[in-house]
Amino acid sequence: HGQGHLPLDQTILFYFNILKCASPVVLINLQCPTTQVSENVEIKYFPCILVMVLKNETYQWNYFRQFCKPGFNNPRKVFLRDEDCPSMIIPSRPFLKRCFPDFSTKNGVLTVANQTTFKDGRGKTRNVTDLREAANGINNVLDARSVGMKIFEDYAISWYWILIGLFIAMMLSLLFLVLLRFTAGVLFWIFIFGVIGIIGYGIWHCYWEYDHLKGIPGSDLTVYDIGFQTDFKVYLQLRQTWLAFMIILCGVEVIIILMLIFLRNRIRIAIALLKEGSRAIGYIMSTLFYPIVTFLLIAICISYWAVTAVFLATSGEPVYKVMANQTLCKYANLTCDPETFNTTNVTKLCPGAQCTFAFYGGESLYHKYIFIFQLANAFVFLWLVNFAIALGQCTLAGAFASYYWAYRKPADIPLWPLFSSFGRAIRYHTGSLAFGALILAIVQLIRVILEYLDHKLKGTQNSFTRFLLCCLKCCFWCLEKFLKFINRNAYIMIAIYGKNFCTSAKEAFFLLMRNVVRVAVLDKVTDFLLFLGKILVAGGVGVLAFFFFTQRIPVFAQEVPMLNYYWVPLLTVIIGSYLVAHGFFSVYAMCVDTLFLCFCEDLERNDGSTAKPYFMSASLHRILGKKKLTEHGKICCVLCC
Repeated sequence: HGQGHLPLDQTILFYFNILKCASPVVLINLQCPTTQVSENVEIKYFPCILVMVLKNETYQWNYFRQFCKPGFNNPRKVFLRDEDCPSMIIPSRPFLKRCFPDFSTKNGVLTVANQTTFKDGRGKTRNVTDLREAANGINNVLDARSVGMKIFEDYAISWYWILIGLFIAMMLSLLFLVLLRFTAGVLFWIFIFGVIGIIGYGIWHCYWEYDHLKGIPGSDLTVYDIGFQTDFKVYLQLRQTWLAFMIILCGVEVIIILMLIFLRNRIRIAIALLKEGSRAIGYIMSTLFYPIVTFLLIAICISYWAVTAVFLATSGEPVYKVMANQTLCKYANLTCDPETFNTTNVTKLCPGAQCTFAFYGGESLYHKYIFIFQLANAFVFLWLVNFAIALGQCTLAGAFASYYWAYRKPADIPLWPLFSSFGRAIRYHTGSLAFGALILAIVQLIRVILEYLDHKLKGTQNSFTRFLLCCLKCCFWCLEKFLKFINRNAYIMIAIYGKNFCTSAKEAFFLLMRNVVRVAVLDKVTDFLLFLGKILVAGGVGVLAFFFFTQRIPVFAQEVPMLNYYWVPLLTVIIGSYLVAHGFFSVYAMCVDTLFLCFCEDLERNDGSTAKPYFMSASLHRILGKKKLTEHGKICCVLCC
């Protein structure tokens, strides 16, 4: 459009009420909530169209109706209420194939057609700044769409290189797990001595500050003397502050050193188990790819839940409700019939009200209990997801247990340990896995209900209710964590002995309680090494991707695609690499947990004699300093090494 002429073959998008584009909703829906049509005519300014049209001035109506909806030709209808025609027409200019107000400045004041105010078509006087906000809202929509298209283009161009980056992450994760048998102890002790060194430097620095402040006026004051201060630097001018820091760091240093002294054998056992886990994965490489099966099963569960939830939500007749612009409209949120809505008194009493779709529903008994059905669907979803996870844990535990209890490794390991374990889990342990998943799903459903109640009661002023909900949420969160821990170890015992869930859970719990210190040490050492591995893999691949996409590698400079935002594939590669490493390392964590329970069982059930020989590796045997191995056991240990 514009104040000049526009070629007839060029169409421009025209907004009936551009003021609605200032609403924050435009950034959510990426759409301006007003009627939009394509026009190719010249725009003039009508300060009060409603009055002119109601007077039925034909020459003005003939010009104005070309901006209305196609086929509309009823000048006596109150068309502004139903947005059959635009609320106003202002001088505009084309920009990005859209009509934007023709802004100009006069003596530093923003104007449109040399005016700072205008009528909005409903009798209200508005400022030009309202038009500017609306135009900015449209610009935000266009910017968001433009950014989205550029991101999509970047993915379309760089998807091949993203897959290469994820493949490199997979190879690095595999390499890290294989090398853990050689580097687990080195990495752990480097970290421990690094922490000791850092704390030692902190002690020296605190002493230096304490000694440096000696004799400075005011430094001998106590914290009690100066009271509470918002500026923390005030406390750093006191000798007492640095003395307290030094005492705390000395205490931490002594605790760490004493723990290393008294727990050194348990730490060595944990490191040996980590090395043994790396060796087990080296013999059963297929276990690293089992998370793909779990992912597919969970994807099927999510699809089933989503389809069922949508079916339940859309079952019934469509329900329409009155959406009114006025807050005092008594018909707001009442049901209505869209076919007869314009003939009712609602449009007269509540100008601008519309009959819009609200939801699918009905008045039958089925529709009254639709929420219960949705809740049942959510419960089934949680149950199936937990069952898929339990199946994966039991399968992996069975495969790694077959490695540990093989007397001659790898000769006595079954030919297909992973597939054999999967078959046993499906054939013999389905009921136990389903029962464990059921218990966990019940607790998770209760947590979901508590979160729903907390969301509904968020605006309440009852402090006791909020406190009670907070306590319940905390308790059930702890219960869920505890059940996950018990279930995980129960599935390992199920895979080893084939007993039912309750018996396996009881035996696993008491076995862990008899070795609680070893459990704590192994858990912390494993968590540290796996977290370090994830950071190394994601960070290494991320640095490589950064140098590649920013064309800092001369060899691949010609192969780098031209991107709008190089951070799009970069972040995708980093996050994807972390998830790939997490998938591999979750298998390794399951391996270590399985070997640990097998190790504890081995210690309690066997004594190293010819009748009851140990199945543990030679490195674990040396650390424990148990009885001498039999000749057959020596051969086994040599083979393990």
